[in-house]
Amino acid sequence: MNVRNCRKCGKLFNYIMGVPICLACREKLEETFQVVKKYIRENKLADIKEVAEACEVEATQIQQWIREERLEFTPDSPVKLPCENCGAMIRSGKYCEKCKKDMVNNLSSVIEKPKKPAPQEHKRIDSTGNKMRFLDR
Repeated sequence: MNVRNCRKCGKLFNYIMGVPICLACREKLEETFQVVKKYIRENKLADIKEVAEACEVEATQIQQWIREERLEFTPDSPVKLPCENCGAMIRSGKYCEKCKKDMVNNLSSVIEKPKKPAPQEHKRIDSTGNKMRFLDR
């Protein structure tokens, strides 16, 4: 049993996995997420600061949801974050499409592909060699 203090409220709770926050704080955070999501749908050109003030949530939390790909803004929105690899501006996630493609190519080149077994030559059995013989009944 893994018991920890909640990162938000400080109460003890049984930690299983993920962010170390208690169930009550997790539910409250999910409700806040739904409010932010609704606000963004209604105000498509709002920036992070405006959304944070209107929904009473920290801008860093909104950025975290964008990085987790839970939130994505429209292409004409001023909200963009830098790619964690090259710095290109992106609307959602951690990496731009080019960096994602490069990572996939690098990983696939590292992973060894199964090699086809070489065809084996069949050896001829010498007719004079030792062989097992069966007697007919």
